[in-house]
Amino acid sequence: MRTTVFSTPIITPFLRLLAIAGLSLIGWRTRGEELEHQRFVLIGAPHTSNWDFPLMLLVVLKLRLKVFWMGKHTLFPFGFGWVMKWLGGIPINRSASHNVVNETVRQYQENDELVVLIPPEGTRSRVERWKTGFYHIANNAGVPILLGYVDAANKEAGFADFFTPSGDIDRDMEEIRAFYANKQGINPENA
Repeated sequence: MRTTVFSTPIITPFLRLLAIAGLSLIGWRTRGEELEHQRFVLIGAPHTSNWDFPLMLLVVLKLRLKVFWMGKHTLFPFGFGWVMKWLGGIPINRSASHNVVNETVRQYQENDELVVLIPPEGTRSRVERWKTGFYHIANNAGVPILLGYVDAANKEAGFADFFTPSGDIDRDMEEIRAFYANKQGINPENA
């Protein structure tokens, strides 16, 4: 896998210190601890604000995760796209089917360690239903889902528990959504 902000020698440890200081300065706590083996799908919800991205960067740096994240391709404009990719971004064109699930599953098969962060809402706006690509990726790759979250009401962000897909998507999605029921996004009106 390519080098990112989470795996760049010399720069990453320095940025980690800045992340720890920054989170303390803005009054946010993190939940979670460094994970020895990093092979899972990380979901992050509720995704309600543009501020979720810089907050996620700080939390992931502090908790020493090596994350790739999926974002709409318009976040990767010519001349600036390399920065977003260095920040761990994977551009996704949502206007057409590009077999993202199968391609991501293949990446899990080819890499001993891989963490892909996916916001299940797929947007910062209010949605009626979550997208299920994250679930299919985890289920088909045989990796667990780590439940990452933002809870603006308590100024806390991080990750809680691993969830292992059973293959019963309806039941599993209900359990996953139940975990997020009491989590408030930065812009709660978008949840």
